[in-house]
Amino acid sequence: MLRIKVKDNNLVFKSHPKLFSPQGLDAGTEAMLSQVVFVEGQRVLDLGCGYGIVGIVAAKMVGEENVVMIDNDPRAVQLARENSLLNGVSRVKVYQSDGFKDFFETGFDLILSNPPYHVDFSVPKAFIEKGFNRLAMGGKMYMVTKRHKWYKNKLVAIFGGVQVAEIDGYYVFMAEKRSMQYAKKRPRDK
Repeated sequence: MLRIKVKDNNLVFKSHPKLFSPQGLDAGTEAMLSQVVFVEGQRVLDLGCGYGIVGIVAAKMVGEENVVMIDNDPRAVQLARENSLLNGVSRVKVYQSDGFKDFFETGFDLILSNPPYHVDFSVPKAFIEKGFNRLAMGGKMYMVTKRHKWYKNKLVAIFGGVQVAEIDGYYVFMAEKRSMQYAKKRPRDK
């Protein structure tokens, strides 16, 4: 059993060696959570939830009924459900979905993700493009990665802008939905 303190919440988790960061809160996720301001009542999506740390922290801050967690791995989904019960936030919803393929809810105020960034960009590309459409107007997407340029460019292309904080070698990106459409591509300067 892992014991983790995040944003003044003492939490406990079951994990599994085949899941991301099985020994506890990884530095990237910790960096991302340090940048997020949670407001009670916000609707939050933990995209690629793993065994549930981000979603459970969010549930403690915004209300358990306002949090949804999704992951492609059935083991992660099962552990996220168990960990929700262990931490007293049983009304969190946890679904199995490959990104947004089998998940259709919209109207989120926050989407939080530590995407798999050691492979190609197809997964984070889909997270960003589809995530934009799942946000409410004024909603924010937070992502954390070790890579900078591609994520910055992609978020700017979709959202029209992005804020970046560098924390201990990780880049925490925050992009806000300010339009119902993807940002317009600007012609290159000649």
